[in-house]
Amino acid sequence: MVPSDQAALRGEPSYVWRAGQERRLQMMARWAQLNDARVLVAGCGVGMYAHQIRQRYSPHVHGFDIEFERARSARAADIPALTAAGEHIPFATGSFDTVLSHEVLEHVADDRRCLQEMLRVTRTGGRILLFCPNRWYPFETHGHYWRGQYYFGNSPLINYLPSALRDRLAPHVRAYTARDLRRLLADEPARVLHQQRIFGGYDNIIARLGAPARALRDLLQHCEGTRLDFWALSHFIVVQKR
Repeated sequence: MVPSDQAALRGEPSYVWRAGQERRLQMMARWAQLNDARVLVAGCGVGMYAHQIRQRYSPHVHGFDIEFERARSARAADIPALTAAGEHIPFATGSFDTVLSHEVLEHVADDRRCLQEMLRVTRTGGRILLFCPNRWYPFETHGHYWRGQYYFGNSPLINYLPSALRDRLAPHVRAYTARDLRRLLADEPARVLHQQRIFGGYDNIIARLGAPARALRDLLQHCEGTRLDFWALSHFIVVQKR
């Protein structure tokens, strides 16, 4: 894939719908109210998840993204999407039953403030669905910098380095341990209902290699919930507003 001009700063949103995205949507539907719910997609990108939720579950879906062009693409897919930063969400307190943040928190300027804002716009008893990169995945999927130049793609073992060195190579993105995420939620009106590490869908690899890659994906996903998921791609956390 050729990276967009925002790849380093914002990451790449989902542009197509495949098995990996479908699996994550089903996880969301198991853990939060989607049917006829008021749903906000924080950092909606071009609107892929928002569109699927609207088509299948609820017409009451809104989104926002910090990049104007991405928010415009979401609007072209019939998603009411605003241009805004996650630290200043332009909706009233308690507006939504469910808030989705899919691989976005690692890119914002202030992740704690962004979480506070998501909690603010969620109704009491509503839920926030967070997907965030796992620090111990063997690759930094957002690329790295070297001598002032950005290199797009999967960079091996960068996240295993001490934080000071890791952050010099990947200053544009965070990666989280499970403890990091719980620390962000400390002292907030939030209860963690569910937390797990999940492997990816690896759809690009499967498209190239076929059945062997599909078997490997299935094996990795079968390891979720065991000690081997220490090396999984992402965290999935379900937070309920108190």
